[in-house]
Amino acid sequence: MIEKITNGGELQALILRSNYTVDGIQFFTPDEFSQQLAYMKRPTGYVIQPHVHNAVAREVLYTKEVLLIKSGVVRVDFYSDAQEYYESAILRAGDVILLAFGGHGFEIIEEAEIIEVKQGPYAGESDKTRFVPSARELKIKGAE
Repeated sequence: MIEKITNGGELQALILRSNYTVDGIQFFTPDEFSQQLAYMKRPTGYVIQPHVHNAVAREVLYTKEVLLIKSGVVRVDFYSDAQEYYESAILRAGDVILLAFGGHGFEIIEEAEIIEVKQGPYAGESDKTRFVPSARELKIKGAE
């Protein structure tokens, strides 16, 4: 299953649940995203033709992150660019999330191993603005 997190009509995040399956290849992100997320299911013997990636100049304005929850349970809280909380989601082992826009924070519900992929080079502390998490009652997506 694919879950889209939106705020004000803008795609903020995509959650690819561990039970998602489809034959072939499926891209979930628009072509203009600086980080792409796809799923592939190929049969035994399928060949992906060898290739190299060409040097192509790209302008990246915002960091996008992809997290793979290897084990455990993680709550992700979503915030607007104005740092206003609007909802949360629970991620479990095998789930993948692409964080595209807006703010986000996490709480580890059960000890977790997380693999993170994002574009570089890392700009250090100038790469992000940290803020205090919301004290509001949580709105967990899918738990209404």
